[in-house]
This record gives sequence, C-alpha cells and structure tokens, in this order.
Amino acid sequence: MLDIPALLNNLETELKHIIVERQLIDPLMIGIRTGGVWIAEIMHQRLAIADPLGLLDISFYRDDFSQIGVHPNVKPSHLPVNMEGRDIILIDDVFGTGRTIRAALNEIFDYGRPHQVVLAVLIERDGKQIPIAPDCVGTRITLNAEQRIKLTGPAPLSIVIETSGTQP
Repeated sequence: MLDIPALLNNLETELKHIIVERQLIDPLMIGIRTGGVWIAEIMHQRLAIADPLGLLDISFYRDDFSQIGVHPNVKPSHLPVNMEGRDIILIDDVFGTGRTIRAALNEIFDYGRPHQVVLAVLIERDGKQIPIAPDCVGTRITLNAEQRIKLTGPAPLSIVIETSGTQP
C-alpha cells in the first residue's frame, strides 16, 4: 500500500531541493517523538547534517490534555540550549490537524527564535485544523474520518492504516 522506501526517497528529494531554495545554512534537524524521530534519524544520515539530531517531546505543550489525557511515558527533549538565529528542519511522521506542529514550534521558541523552520513530514493526511502546512512531504493521502495512520518502528519501519470499528 504505502511504500516506505519510496516515501523516504520523495522526502529526501524535497528536502534537498528546499535546502538549496531557502538557502539553509548549517541546519539543525529536530525529530518529534516518536515516529518523527525515526524519520529524522534516516534523513539526518542521508543529508549528512553536521550537528547532532535534536529530539523533541511535545507532551507538555499539547492543547488536548482534556481529550487524550497526559501520557505517563514522557521523554526529555534534547535540543541545543540556544537556537537563536538557527535554520531548523523539523521532522514528523504524519501531519494531520497541525496541532502537534504548533506544540513543537512553541517548545522550539522556548529555546530561542530560529531564523527559519522547514517542516518535513513523511505523510500528510487531510484534517487540518489550524493554518500550518508542511514544506516537504513524502506523500499526501486522503482518509475517511474513521481511519488513522500508525507508524511502527524504528526497524523495520511500517505503516498501518487503522479503521475504528463503529457499530450501527
């Protein structure tokens, strides 16, 4: 169904293009836990990014605690102390509503004001709720309201489209 190697190749091609187009200088790559980190590890290696990969856990920046509750397995973020003026490539696995990215940007800005942020995602699905959109995408898909995408990994990476069972 969804060919992960092909999606990774598409994302890499788009990232290389945007790095040149937007003239990113010594970019810092940051992956959003957990699926985004798996994708970022691959892109970080393929693009030969010099700085260590940044890891971001947005659990405390989410705006939907009342709906999903606090996740007990919060892991620390690992980011440079100061990101002032840096070019950043932010990586996530699936872009849907935009709320995860909003939370990630809030956390990044707590470390300083970057020069620019490029958003790259493996999969963009429908359902956007806030005015944020990825710059680089492995693929775009349309799902119905009962479907969701789950990335498992890190090795091997696989994608499952789950359908919630609704009873009439």
